[in-house]
Amino acid sequence: MRRQPRHDRGAPAAPVIRIVVPYAGPGGKTRLELSPAEREELSLAMLVDVIAAATSVGKPWVVSPEPVSGADWIPDPGGGQGAAVEAALLEIEPGPVLVVNADLPSLTADDLLALAAATPDQGIAIAAAEDGTTNALGLSDTTLFAPLYGEDSAARFRSHAEHAGHAVVDVIRPGLTDDVDTLADLVQT
Repeated sequence: MRRQPRHDRGAPAAPVIRIVVPYAGPGGKTRLELSPAEREELSLAMLVDVIAAATSVGKPWVVSPEPVSGADWIPDPGGGQGAAVEAALLEIEPGPVLVVNADLPSLTADDLLALAAATPDQGIAIAAAEDGTTNALGLSDTTLFAPLYGEDSAARFRSHAEHAGHAVVDVIRPGLTDDVDTLADLVQT
């Protein structure tokens, strides 16, 4: 009987990084002072870039009002970003997951790998925007999510996790920090 060469019995494959991307669709990004068509074009271009980065390191799901190309689709139930992310996390199996906003035009695969690596075994990693909102989360399990988006959400995510006894790590990288909510943000990226 022949033995299999050693390289065929290598170490188990690394786990696939799972990435949920909430996307409001063409009606989103209302603070951008652009025509509806320009707003839709810009938001879709940013989403395409985020999906490309996500696909290069893992498996992306987009939770949105309508299907989009390049990722599995989870229908947005309405009710805002928190409800959208909750719906997505209920749809996928428990386990580690990244939640990454669709308006990160500088996001790279390395940013996603850094977020995944920084996520504690029993906790969360938070990538805050400069205004204190949350651009991305690394969750050691889907059950650690709470719908806390909005003003100062990064501090609320931190407080919620710490109160529950979970570790919290901040991840500061330009690709995860620099989001686009206004035209001024677009000029800076």
